Amino acid sequence: MGGTLNSIPCKCMFLFVFILILRVLLLPSLPGFGGVEWSNFVFIRNHSPDSIGVRQDKFLEVPQIVWGLNNQKIAFARACLTAKLMNRTLLMPSLSASLFYKEIDLLQPISFDKVFQFDKFNALCSGVVQLGRYSDVLNRTRVLVMQKGSGRKWTVERDLDQLRQHSIGSFDDHEIIRIEGKNPFLWHDHWPVKDYAKVFECLVLVDEIAKEADRVVSRIRAVGGGKMELKNDGSSFQPLPYVAVHMRIEIDWMIHCKKLEQRLQTNQICSSKKEIVERVKNIAGLKTPVVLYLAVADQLLKNSSVLEGWQEGFLPFEKKKLSVDAIYSKYPYLIQSAIDYEVCLRADIFVGNSFSTFSSLIVLERTQKMIKIGVEDMCQTDVRWPSYAYNIAGESNGPMRWNTNMSDSSLKAISYGTDHIAC
Repeated sequence: MGGTLNSIPCKCMFLFVFILILRVLLLPSLPGFGGVEWSNFVFIRNHSPDSIGVRQDKFLEVPQIVWGLNNQKIAFARACLTAKLMNRTLLMPSLSASLFYKEIDLLQPISFDKVFQFDKFNALCSGVVQLGRYSDVLNRTRVLVMQKGSGRKWTVERDLDQLRQHSIGSFDDHEIIRIEGKNPFLWHDHWPVKDYAKVFECLVLVDEIAKEADRVVSRIRAVGGGKMELKNDGSSFQPLPYVAVHMRIEIDWMIHCKKLEQRLQTNQICSSKKEIVERVKNIAGLKTPVVLYLAVADQLLKNSSVLEGWQEGFLPFEKKKLSVDAIYSKYPYLIQSAIDYEVCLRADIFVGNSFSTFSSLIVLERTQKMIKIGVEDMCQTDVRWPSYAYNIAGESNGPMRWNTNMSDSSLKAISYGTDHIAC
């Protein structure tokens, strides 16, 4: 045996095994070596600095998410980012199908995966945030309740300090941390716009709702007709472009925006139907004929005159005139709003109100789309997917061009509205 161990092949084999042992022990802890993170983490290869482990054995539970569709999307994203900060998997929250926000007993809870694709979300947000189901929890009795602070004394700094404290030590030993208190939409904001944008990108409608949006868009394209265009390889039919106008002229909105204008001492929040019609007509470079899809909460309108007053060449349609009202009426408020959101998002041109979260999130997504295709000057007139704010006067008394400032340090401008918009 002594002679065998002293042989050159044996020494080479011993050195090879020793090197393998060192690699296993050292390389996983070094960045950029494609190692695998173990312990209580999802197995994620470190192909990029953004690939981080999301623990699957520690969970965060949040209150039911309420109010309008986009308030709920913001609240959900904030809950996701809170879970990320605490290095926990977010237990799939309950959304609200109804619009009631004062009468808690009238809220209609609806599961997240009835609106958005659960598995798709986890796939798209892999390594960033993770959703879990209650069936993943081993022991539901190991719950630590964390009460969210409120009032003026509960500052952003105190809120962030509370989250960090509950991410370490004995607090972190609990399988579930349950946050109780106010709606996540009202939680303090600790994240930049780009972090929220990443979560929003992971929200994909379930097939049933997406197909309903397809039907509405197809109907809009069909009623507009189109024209034949001659090309080198033959003629082709081009449908008329459509402009989606998010008309905030409902009773509840007008009451709210008048009070908001008084408090902020501005006149750039409320817009009458007459002003919206005038601003849309004056969009720079807009060619007619053009189809207008008027996105409005019909049940909250004082009258049905939204189709009146438009000049020749502008072809206005709302749900009833499009004959798609039956599509919407079979769903609760939240699903109706999700369909309308998708229809507005896909429009050739979008016009909304910069103090509306619905309009603001649509503009954020459209801005993201332009960034992804490499648009450098998003304020030029011939850019794809342009957006406008009709509550702010722009060129020739048209609506102001509107892009989201993706470098903002918080989502305040989108959550609560602003008259300081890009372009």
